[in-house]
Amino acid sequence: MDGPDAIAFAQAQFANDVTALAIGQWQWNAWLTAKGRVIAVFALLRTADQALRLLLPDADAGELGDALRRFVFRRKVAIAARPELRAGGAFAAPAQARGATVAGDEQTSLELDYGAPGLPRTLRLSRASAPADAQAHEAWRASDLRLGLPRLPASQREQWTPQQLALDRLSAYSVKKGCYPGQEIVARTHFLGKAKRELLLLQVPDATEPGAEVNQSQRAIGSVVGAAGHAPRLALAVLPLERDEAPLTVAGGNAVVQPFVDGLAR
Repeated sequence: MDGPDAIAFAQAQFANDVTALAIGQWQWNAWLTAKGRVIAVFALLRTADQALRLLLPDADAGELGDALRRFVFRRKVAIAARPELRAGGAFAAPAQARGATVAGDEQTSLELDYGAPGLPRTLRLSRASAPADAQAHEAWRASDLRLGLPRLPASQREQWTPQQLALDRLSAYSVKKGCYPGQEIVARTHFLGKAKRELLLLQVPDATEPGAEVNQSQRAIGSVVGAAGHAPRLALAVLPLERDEAPLTVAGGNAVVQPFVDGLAR
């Protein structure tokens, strides 16, 4: 996303305060429907005065770009996928990047601190390609869930509010910046305290998939948003705040609540 109006356009469309980003910093952000449901969660990097980059864990860059361009109107902003930039990750602390500060540049590579003290990770954007590793990719997805980063397959998009996905844990939305799609619903939920559901990390049976019902006392009380990993398999699920102490089950087996790893907010 480039152009004289790139920052203003993103500020009007996305849920977090884009104007708070200095050049060389990044934040978690989200794009919502008018009804306050999350379309995509992403890392937003400000790489230059008039340049933003969206790092999309799940959404297709071309499709999201097409959807955003419908709202450009007369703004001077160009939105395009960057297929030459490839993402690679490592389960280690970054060499230079720290917190919300990005290291490097787009001509060589960009390094992000994509983890937390309890689960260090480095994400690098570069033009270099690496062989696909399905096992490592699945382990990365499971670590996203441990850190509280929702992974949204197509079936789970436009289903949940930012509060239901606990995006406050990532500092991924603002209730003070002004108007954006869904802002009224987000602000009302925040200031009136009307959130009735929460996001939990569960250890679940290997058969668990997104959309699976979470049951308690033989009735469905919630739903799985995303699942990853094997032995153990982890899932993020939205459940009511008010529930009893009976065991949870999903996909025919026990679902055990696990602690999140804190520290991914940016």
